[in-house]
Amino acid sequence: MKKILLLLGIVSFLFSCNNNSAPDVSGIKVDASIARFEADFFAIDTSKTILSVERMERKHPYFFKDFLENIVLGGVKDTTLDLAQAINAYYKVTQPLNDSVKKVLTNMAALSGELKQGYQYIQYYFPEYKLPKPVTYVGLIGDPSVALTQDAMAIGLQMYLGKNFSAYNTPEAQQFYPQYISRRFEQEYIAANCFQNLVQDIYPGQQQRNTLLALMVEKGKQWYLLDKIMPEAADSLKTGYTAAQLKWCNQNEAMIWNFLMQVADIYTTEPAIIQNFIGEAPKTDGMPDASPGNIGQWIGWQIVKSYAAKNTQLDLKQTLQVEPRKMFEESGYKPR
Repeated sequence: MKKILLLLGIVSFLFSCNNNSAPDVSGIKVDASIARFEADFFAIDTSKTILSVERMERKHPYFFKDFLENIVLGGVKDTTLDLAQAINAYYKVTQPLNDSVKKVLTNMAALSGELKQGYQYIQYYFPEYKLPKPVTYVGLIGDPSVALTQDAMAIGLQMYLGKNFSAYNTPEAQQFYPQYISRRFEQEYIAANCFQNLVQDIYPGQQQRNTLLALMVEKGKQWYLLDKIMPEAADSLKTGYTAAQLKWCNQNEAMIWNFLMQVADIYTTEPAIIQNFIGEAPKTDGMPDASPGNIGQWIGWQIVKSYAAKNTQLDLKQTLQVEPRKMFEESGYKPR
């Protein structure tokens, strides 16, 4: 009987030490209800614009000023217009996009559920962090898909109408949003984009770190943190890679690392070299077409995970604060 109890204890201990298990956050109370700002904006009486928007300001004090100053007035180029004329001009040019939003994005319930769970994880790990009010709006193509203000997290629904939406595929739009970017303009990416912004706000990284290795690790920490906040989300949504690109990375990790070591000094501060491995791109120069861009962040992510697996006594905050070179050297990262 004692042997059985001992065996059960060992099994229980091993199970509890599984670092991939997420904490139970179901009891943490958060408000992730989404305010539909665009519904109120496109219901205004444009013959009584100022009166209508004053009502909106009272209803949405956490977002109205940012919307008016940074989005509406920033999007209307004619500086001779008075405030009412500027709002009406913006209303007119964005109304067709709102019509498309109403057809494509018909249900925000799933998104609200994703935001609620992620907010619960944020409060678990960072109870002092002030969670922003989620609010949707409809702006121009090119207005932020997600933006954090002092009090709100503004979600620009005009940037989630599907990769085949005509406005994304004009020659002008493709100059700013080539297909490797616009393919992610789908509803399923909204939550991941929201939490990417929140991760960067919670942990902006140690900006003084400017070597390739340091930037890879610091950005890898952000994906590691995103993992903790969105433990059930697909890696393709969190990284922005396609499923095929992720599979290629996982199958060729040693080759990726060896290539990086051969063509670059990981302690370089040369911007051109860093740019090849960090940031948006259709692929990594010098690597097969199957490779994704921003592969340096993926390598940094693996380094952080390797370090965390070896240092389970550290909590999430402590892990994030480890100096990049120390993390790399103590991670034992050397894929084969």
